[in-house]
Amino acid sequence: MLLEIKHIQKSFGGVQAVKDVSLKVDKGQIVGIIGPNGAGKTTVLNLISGIYPIDSGQILMDGQSISGMKQYKITRLGISRTFQNIRLFKGLTVLENVMTALDSTTRYNLFSAVLHLPSKHRAEKKNRAKAMEALELVGLSQYRDESPFNLPYGLQRRVELARAIVNEPKLLMLDEPAAGLNPSEIDAFIALVQKLREIYGFGILFIEHRMQVVNELSEYIYVINFGDLLTEGVPEQVVNDPEVIQAYLGEEDLT
Repeated sequence: MLLEIKHIQKSFGGVQAVKDVSLKVDKGQIVGIIGPNGAGKTTVLNLISGIYPIDSGQILMDGQSISGMKQYKITRLGISRTFQNIRLFKGLTVLENVMTALDSTTRYNLFSAVLHLPSKHRAEKKNRAKAMEALELVGLSQYRDESPFNLPYGLQRRVELARAIVNEPKLLMLDEPAAGLNPSEIDAFIALVQKLREIYGFGILFIEHRMQVVNELSEYIYVINFGDLLTEGVPEQVVNDPEVIQAYLGEEDLT
């Protein structure tokens, strides 16, 4: 199993954000997490990526415990993510933004950097090539020298996605990746994620409110409500579950 979460819990100031959540993502599998606002979905991703420590439970990556591990070590194990609010760096080009994700894996030391030794130049050349490859895959190579903030919102999302895949992760986590996208952009995004999964073979764990995205991308869904795991299953089962309909959209039709 690529990722396995066992009964994790997390509280903030006496408020239990995640009460008892267990889930799995296998290699190459696309798994969705849905639930109402404030349900604890993003907190789960933050616990996996090491932004917050878990209070109890266990998180395993390839059978190895990553509970309490530093963020950069978790990244090196093959976990990458995007955020609900786009986090791009001002003053850097599109290409440079993608290259920043390679800093933690670059193999040259401070001595080489200060003296501008060949090892540093080789590493930078390799990183630039890898970043360009990621930009080509998401259809942004022509914007490599632009500021990402000059691009439409949908393309900024793709810059962040390129940065997330440039290290060729084993697990890609996406937090509300379709937020702010128009219908045509959503269709293109779904196709892009499916293409990237085919190329890299990584598992994908994502949070999304757009049920079109959830239904078309997910192979399995977990529903979280007020920090608890409400139910799980294949999309056809979950979207027709009366408890899910009531918790997620009141009496609205999830499909």
